[in-house]
Amino acid sequence: MRRMGPGEVAQLLAAEEGEPPILLDVREPWEFQICRIEGSLSIPMGQIPGSLARLDPNREIVVICHHGIRSYQVARFLEQQGFTRMINLDGGVASWARDLDPAMPVY
Repeated sequence: MRRMGPGEVAQLLAAEEGEPPILLDVREPWEFQICRIEGSLSIPMGQIPGSLARLDPNREIVVICHHGIRSYQVARFLEQQGFTRMINLDGGVASWARDLDPAMPVY
């Protein structure tokens, strides 16, 4: 698993080469309603084991949560399931809002 801060993930999303990564937001629905990174797929952490078929193990996946702890755990779990291109957003949406998008609602 790679770990990237908000700036690195933004650069990855802006790259014009290849297929963009999947943005997997593992927060609860109420959290996702407050704020999200545009284009994110919402699958709460507890639903990940039953949702593996929704994810492509060959695509790069950036896992997102509030502060980066749940996303790290999900990324580790997905690696154990054979996913090899995992990225954890260090600091989660809180750091994304602080560093890149000050207009993003926070909680």
